[in-house]
Amino acid sequence: MTTAVLTHRFSSRATSFADAALPTAARLWYLTAVAGQLVFAFAVASFYTSAVVRGNLPAWNRFMPHGYVAGDTVGNVAVAVHLFAAVFIILSGALQLIPRVRHRAPSLHRWNGRLYMLAAFAVSLAGLHMLWVRGSVNDLTQKLGVSLNAVLIMICAAMALRSAIGRDFKTHRRWALRLFLVVSGVWFVRVGLMLSLLLLKGPVGFDPRTGQGPFITFLVYGSYLIPLAVLELYLRAERSGATGRIAMASALLFLTVAMGAGIVGATVGSWVPRIKAAYDGRKSIGQTLAATIASQGIDAAVGQYHQLEAAQPAAYNFDQRELNSLGYELIRDRRFKEAIRVFALNVEAYPRSSNAYDSLGEAYMADGDKAQAIANYKIALSLDAANRSSAEALQKLGVPRQPPSPK
Repeated sequence: MTTAVLTHRFSSRATSFADAALPTAARLWYLTAVAGQLVFAFAVASFYTSAVVRGNLPAWNRFMPHGYVAGDTVGNVAVAVHLFAAVFIILSGALQLIPRVRHRAPSLHRWNGRLYMLAAFAVSLAGLHMLWVRGSVNDLTQKLGVSLNAVLIMICAAMALRSAIGRDFKTHRRWALRLFLVVSGVWFVRVGLMLSLLLLKGPVGFDPRTGQGPFITFLVYGSYLIPLAVLELYLRAERSGATGRIAMASALLFLTVAMGAGIVGATVGSWVPRIKAAYDGRKSIGQTLAATIASQGIDAAVGQYHQLEAAQPAAYNFDQRELNSLGYELIRDRRFKEAIRVFALNVEAYPRSSNAYDSLGEAYMADGDKAQAIANYKIALSLDAANRSSAEALQKLGVPRQPPSPK
């Protein structure tokens, strides 16, 4: 057998492998992404719908700063539209890119696509209103990044519709894929954030309380620019030789594994707690105290906490996260004295919690009381030597890290 024949056979096998590897890797990536998005959609729909059914709209603020603002009808409607459209986009997108649906049910594909594009505009416009009118914890650079994402969503939707009307289905496919990626930007942020927490064993490059820092800014822009860049490489690989397609397939498999890890982290750390909260019949002690603080003041709220804890412990949710979330809401509103009282309640209820002392230390720091901040950060570290937030805070305050005591 000649060298030429062997080379031809090897080339043919490589081509056949590449022909199968690239679409298989793409399908695996898509199925993994859709599975993660469906879990996210179920968590969002469960939590926010249950709050509406119970008539407890202030519960929206538990996972979304300024999610519900009393008296702001326009803003509240914008939030509802954004949430509903986001859930619909995930469900609709799961169908829209399936070839069998496109071929066997073209009418369904067309109508689903129209509603998908309409929802893309709705989620973008409502999101822009939430970002610039209602306000958020994002800094200006992040707001511009989120705004660019919204603009790209509307551009991709318009171009996908235009090419479909013109029956240029090759171009339509490219714009539809771009739309799927940019409309998933917020979801990619959550997955990327959880992946970083898993790999780095904690927050690095950002403040987990404020959601600000260079890494979060990178995620905001990278959540849609990186997927778009990968898509362009994928489209080029489809037209390239066997080596290019195999390389792209390998890259997609790597990205799928990384994305899968981020999905698992987000599911356990964020989405499952939302689902549990949706079906938790207990009243939120955080929301109850927030209403009392607004109407009667912090002293009345502290008294109410102790009264309800003693009289109705099963009727209210006294989980540590309740007071922690309320305390940070007060910090964001610059009501530091009240935040200190709330975090002190949490320390009283959870005296072995490093996180509770860390939060109390942050409230004291925000109020300018460095001595109390240092004292609570030290207690947090004594309870958990791996508490990076407290260690970094003490370092910024000029307190040297104490070596661990010998056992």
